[in-house]
Formats: sequence, C-alpha cells, structure tokens
Amino acid sequence: MPNAEKIKMVETIKGRIAASEAILLADYRGLTVHDATELRRSLASQAKFTVVKNTLLKRAADESGMSELDAILTGPTAVAFVSGDVVAAAKQVVDAAKRFPTLVLKGAWLDGRLLSPDEARSLADLESREVMLSKIAGMLKSEMSRAASMFQALQSQFAGLLEAYRDKLGPAEPEAPEPQAEPEPTAEAEAEAPAPAAEAEAPAPAADADVPGEETPNPETRPEGEE
Repeated sequence: MPNAEKIKMVETIKGRIAASEAILLADYRGLTVHDATELRRSLASQAKFTVVKNTLLKRAADESGMSELDAILTGPTAVAFVSGDVVAAAKQVVDAAKRFPTLVLKGAWLDGRLLSPDEARSLADLESREVMLSKIAGMLKSEMSRAASMFQALQSQFAGLLEAYRDKLGPAEPEAPEPQAEPEPTAEAEAEAPAPAAEAEAPAPAADADVPGEETPNPETRPEGEE
C-alpha cells in the first residue's frame, strides 16, 4: 500500500497535469546536472521541467484519464509540464536535444491525445503563439483599413449623387413667411390706453316742439257754450 508521501507526490503530479496545456516527455539518460539545470532555466517561462518516477507518473496519468502514456513510460523520464506556449516549449526542448544528444524526446500529450516522437518534434516547426497573434492582428488591421476605405468611397459617391439630384431639381422656392401673432396687451399697456369716450346724450326736445299725436290748441277757438 502506498505511503502518505507517495500519495502526496501523485496528487502533486495530477495537479500539474490539470494545469498544463500540454506535456512533453523526454529520456534524459546521460544528461548532466548542469545540462538539466540549463534546460530547466530555458523552459522556466513556458513550462516546468522536472524528473518524475515512472510509477508515480503512471498512476497520476491513469487517474487523470491519460492511460495512453503508459506506452512511453520506459526508462528515465523527464517531463515538461507546459503552461504557456506549447510551440515555444517544444522549440526549447528540440533545441536542447540538438545541444545535448543524450536528451531524446519520447512523445507528448496534447489536446487529449498522445503524440509520437515525430509528432512531438513537429510542434517545434509550427509558428509560435506570438507570431500567429501578430499575423492575425495584421490581417484584422488590413481588413479594417479596407472596410474604412470602402466606407469613405461609398460616402463620397453618395454625396456626389445627392449634389447631382439637387442640381436637377433646381433652386428651392423661398418659403412664405408664417404670419406672426399679435402680441397680447400687457397690464401696463392696458393702463396707459385712453379710456373710451362716453356716449353723447341725446338733446332734449325743445319746449315748443310739437309732440306727435297731440294737437296744439288754438287760443282763438273756444268750445261751444263759452263766449
């Protein structure tokens, strides 16, 4: 039964596997301590390079759903747990193998599948993430510039059509001014306005004027019976 220390080491390896974008496995036989330290430093920004016992790595891989790794877990194994750019890490390992012939790339685990040694080495021939992102940014910038140029051309064409249409219609007739409403009199204006003249009274009839419907008595004519 495994002791507590081995269980802890297996859990540590499982944690590194879960946090990795890919895993590169190499046979490090003949690699000196100095060479291993130099390789570890060169991979520090992209991966954690460490020597792992096959029994512990096999158990951690089986518990992580990576039992296919058992096929390449033979001989001394060094593992690069890649958390950064997989292509850049593969380039570092391949370059190190050229400097140290005793370092042999045994395979890799990427995107849920086991890669053969040739497939693992081919990762180093791909473009790095920075290069790919730079190319994508350049393509996007070019497309944006092209779209802006097309928009400006359409805008200029539309302005030309609008100007030609205006010339065809001729000058627009001036609009008749709208009648302005007379301002309402203010309280001060009403106070200053002269009061309306009183209606002239009708003149009283003269005293000797004939009243219609009445006869004027003749003083020389008397009623009968009077002398």
